[in-house]
Amino acid sequence: MQQDALNKLNMSLKRTTQAAQQLYEGIELPNEGKIAFITYIRTDSVRISEDAVKMAREHILSKYGEEYLPKQPNVFHVKENAQDAHEAIRPISLKRTPESIKDIAPSDAYKLYKLIYERFVACQMSEAEYDNVTAQIKANDCTFKSVGKTLKFAGWTGAYKVAQDIDKDDKEENAKLPSLEEGEVLDLVEIKPEQKFTKPPSRYTEATLVKAMEEKGIGRPATYAPTVTVLASRQYTEKDGKYIKPTELGRSVTGFLENYFNKMINVAFTAYMETKLDEIAENNLEWQKVIDDFWKSFKDLLVNANFKAYVSPKPEPIETDILCDKCGHKMVIREGKYGKFLGCSNFPNCKNIMPYNEPTAPKGVCPECGKEVLQKRSKKGKIFYSCSGYPDCKFMSWDIPTGEKCPECGAYLVKKGKRIICSSSSCKYVKE
Repeated sequence: MQQDALNKLNMSLKRTTQAAQQLYEGIELPNEGKIAFITYIRTDSVRISEDAVKMAREHILSKYGEEYLPKQPNVFHVKENAQDAHEAIRPISLKRTPESIKDIAPSDAYKLYKLIYERFVACQMSEAEYDNVTAQIKANDCTFKSVGKTLKFAGWTGAYKVAQDIDKDDKEENAKLPSLEEGEVLDLVEIKPEQKFTKPPSRYTEATLVKAMEEKGIGRPATYAPTVTVLASRQYTEKDGKYIKPTELGRSVTGFLENYFNKMINVAFTAYMETKLDEIAENNLEWQKVIDDFWKSFKDLLVNANFKAYVSPKPEPIETDILCDKCGHKMVIREGKYGKFLGCSNFPNCKNIMPYNEPTAPKGVCPECGKEVLQKRSKKGKIFYSCSGYPDCKFMSWDIPTGEKCPECGAYLVKKGKRIICSSSSCKYVKE
């Protein structure tokens, strides 16, 4: 679910987790109250109950026809370390179609429910059928060869299109070719000459990182998103487009751990500990013995590690045009324990510091003075919107102001998702 939400919907792990939680806990529906749409979400089981299989087969027969329904229900192999106490993530009822909640549910919840709904239906449909095709196209003295496939019968792909996060070369090898007849004359549309070089492996995306952790037995469905989030929040990694790359801090910490803790900071040991924790949870192993065995090995590494040799890299301060209000020198951007801040360039003679807010593109219009409103972040990490005219104008809002006044009560209007609403809690004005 997490991988396909990333690849197909471009939803981050955090957004996917939040949307899944909404669908599991329930969404408020008119005249019905709070209704849950999917089964338990913290599982990687592929097991489906008999009632759910029956529901899917009846739906497929009704909507797609008999040729899309296999003679026997599809059964999938549950991997050895899967969390199989609950069945697979699926819709509670196929009568609750994605379209029925499109205008009611939050956008991410609707998109994720549609993905889960279609994937569940597809898992009980017939196989897709393809013809493997090798085309040799002659042009004067040259012969061009293309290998691919043509779709013969849609099968389960009629309900669910697979998202792929693969390299261009792999896509070319598995390309879908049009139907061709021997001797057919083709029209040349374009020639693209390319020189190919050996490329290093691609960096991980969130989707491929989750896939790698799953394949290597590291973590569980409930821990994939927090693992990726922690790496970014502690500034060990940063985004390069959709790819994840290590920061200098990340490289430094990794080098230190590899030097002194490589016996335990590795994929094999992590997977081994995951297995032991599963055995403890299933009451097949005493936790005291697992912890005792771990500590005996770990304490020697801890004693021998040279912590003084590790130096956390600190970025060079960045000069700004902001003047120190105590001595007149320019303020510089520095990195501290709690993030970036402004410090006087005359340090240590002047120890003046000021809060620093990352510059952002204008987000709205101040309803009080008409200047641009900027997105800022509080000390607790919460996003708010503040007038760029501060301190002359002290306007702030938790939602983006439009600069317009409410036609019903005169309070300022704000953007809330795809709607514009009144900022006054006592006013019910809404505009799509």
